[in-house]
Amino acid sequence: MSTSEAPSRQETRGAAELTAAMLLSGTIGVFVVQSGASPFNVVFFRCVFGTLFLGLYCLVRGFFKNHGFTPKKLGLAALGGVFIVFNWAFLFEAYGKTSISVATVVYHTQPFFVVLLGALLFKDRITAHKAGWLLVAFLGLVLVAGISTSDLSGGTAYLTGLGYALLAALFYGLSTIITKRVTGVRPHLVALVQVTLGIPLLLPFTQLGQSAHFGSGWAWLAGLGFIHTGVMYVLMYSAYQKLPTSKIAVLAFVYPAAAMVCDWAVYGHHVTWTQALGIPLIVAASLGINLGWRPRLRPAAAAAAPAASAQPVAASGKRTTA
Repeated sequence: MSTSEAPSRQETRGAAELTAAMLLSGTIGVFVVQSGASPFNVVFFRCVFGTLFLGLYCLVRGFFKNHGFTPKKLGLAALGGVFIVFNWAFLFEAYGKTSISVATVVYHTQPFFVVLLGALLFKDRITAHKAGWLLVAFLGLVLVAGISTSDLSGGTAYLTGLGYALLAALFYGLSTIITKRVTGVRPHLVALVQVTLGIPLLLPFTQLGQSAHFGSGWAWLAGLGFIHTGVMYVLMYSAYQKLPTSKIAVLAFVYPAAAMVCDWAVYGHHVTWTQALGIPLIVAASLGINLGWRPRLRPAAAAAAPAASAQPVAASGKRTTA
């Protein structure tokens, strides 16, 4: 009995850790805006503080021993880091030109970029059901974008913000498919390589002279590094080891939900009815892609069978519930 309870407790703990991590993710936009710094300054100092936290954490945990890096794996981790730090910069740019809510939901088109990039770069096959989910996601994106005639006539800021959010999602997708090939290395070390690389990489884009005027903004920047790049990553990586993919995919949507609540509570922003219709489409499409959902097709014979017949069987051969 104890052997069956242990995995259950582990999974419950993992679910709590990932939920906490996603709730923290939902507050990133508020920390970025409240810091008052430019997006590249925010990302630069996020990397500085994140490097301090993750470096100390890896040192205390002894992760530097038998780290598993080879020159190829280190190069792949660094290349993924290039995309991850610029992904942050573009997402933070999008916050100011749209809103935290809209930018975050549009940013969650990441799984579809992973699918498309896999097809383009590695000739992965896009099945009919994946193509269908991509179409659903595109429809949801159009609704969430909420572009009106006033957006088109009042300048390009809103459209630019949407473009930044999509570019951030694309860069995240590139980082994902590259970093997935770094096997046999603790994810904490991969993250440490990436944020450490971000310091010299972003230095040319950073206006260090503005740091003298950050004032209370320093607390928000430190929070982004220590909380959102340190504590949050530790919680996520710990949870990933305890949870099945299905639960990870579902709990990931705590992030945009929390971001929308924060955006409404702090800044009074709320989504329109049209945008609210698009959000569940993107959520459903993302889950469909991640979990491999397919339509259940009953053969003609099954339709004529008596009501007491067996439950419908999924493509994998396992029974499913309604």
